[in-house]
Amino acid sequence: MTAVVFAGPTIGEEETKALLPGAIVLPPAGQGDIYKAARQGAAAIGLIDGYFEGVPSVWHKEILWAMEQGITVFGSASMGALRAAELSAFGMIGVGRIYEAYASGAIIDDDEVAVLHSPAELGYAPLSEPMVSIRATVEHAASGSVLDAVQAGAVLQAAKALYYQQRTWKRILADLPKSSWRDRFAAWVKTDAVDAKRKDAQEMLARMSEFSGKEETIAVQVCEPMEQTLAWQGLVRRAEKQECSLQDADRRVLDELRLEPERYAAFLNRAALRFLALQEAQRSAIQPGREALLAQLNSHRQAHSLVRSKDLQTWLQANGLTAAQYEAELGEAARAAAATSAVQGGLEPRLLAELRLAGAYASLKARADAKRKQASGCVQPGISMQQADRLRTVAWYFETRLRQDIPEDLKAYAAGIGIEITEFYELIRREFMYHHECKMGPASGRSGEAGRGQ
Repeated sequence: MTAVVFAGPTIGEEETKALLPGAIVLPPAGQGDIYKAARQGAAAIGLIDGYFEGVPSVWHKEILWAMEQGITVFGSASMGALRAAELSAFGMIGVGRIYEAYASGAIIDDDEVAVLHSPAELGYAPLSEPMVSIRATVEHAASGSVLDAVQAGAVLQAAKALYYQQRTWKRILADLPKSSWRDRFAAWVKTDAVDAKRKDAQEMLARMSEFSGKEETIAVQVCEPMEQTLAWQGLVRRAEKQECSLQDADRRVLDELRLEPERYAAFLNRAALRFLALQEAQRSAIQPGREALLAQLNSHRQAHSLVRSKDLQTWLQANGLTAAQYEAELGEAARAAAATSAVQGGLEPRLLAELRLAGAYASLKARADAKRKQASGCVQPGISMQQADRLRTVAWYFETRLRQDIPEDLKAYAAGIGIEITEFYELIRREFMYHHECKMGPASGRSGEAGRGQ
């Protein structure tokens, strides 16, 4: 399962990934971000933090749209708790005490969860206290006899009277009248304050991890399809335009590629195929499993010699990617591959047409005919290989014929070229016989021979 979590001041990226391994952690969500995450293949979305001002907030409709696509959406702690309370009737899953307080009407104001925080460069560190955490702290103090009912009420009144960006314990305590209980409470707060939002975020991530492990689907109870209003169409256009916008460095890379027209055309065709495959994946709700994503990761790292973490970090920097962007691109590649595999039977006639138009069909046919003619003269051409011979043939094919490492998952490799694993073994057996003049055992052939027809 590809899980995407929007988090910032409530809980950090490192802790989020520790609680939900494999998650893609994105900054606080603004309008259109849920829609983009859904389009990019998220199987589950966790909304913790989102923008309240300065940037348009997450729209209810994009959450409804994501759930219509079969994506499970969780909400907790902050903006996630607000939206979950508003959309739980439609299938959004709310988690935690803050969500429950909004859902029951115990709290109703947005400022209960709003905080001032630092910019992305400083990790969205919170610079004020959310009212929900102040309430939880006061409740904890009252239960431990640090505050009585009147004193607790005074603290809450002083906090609520402040603009959310000004809510710090220092400011709240300064607004209280001088007293022994205030000094006692001030000392207690330094070590015993409650971070209610972080607790709820941790609970939601644990719930998402449990959901991921079970690989189950939670039914989405959207009563009817979401109406495609003009406002919604506008959001879609803006989001798609943002997806297509390029950084200046990326534009310069493409300009360099345009100077090599044949190479440009080849990569353009590959991009077009990925684009169409992703459209098919979205239309058919194709979501690769965890194993497919890991296979994509292992295959790419093996192909580019990125086995060591240090090498991967160097590669990411050279390619202008963050770890989250790299994971997202691998997920996209896995979805495209899954969609291509699903329609592979229908692609074979088109593949032959492309070979003919490119002038490659005739040479491949001549080679296939020569191989068939040679095999007809071999003794027992249909005999099956023993396991040892199979392993040697696999080693010969990849290491000598293709001059590359043997893939970790041969079954997945065979599926990638459109055949079953048993067909793959037969395919390379015939290739070995062709290269070694019908000798059946790889050990008896000239294994060091480069081979003809390459």
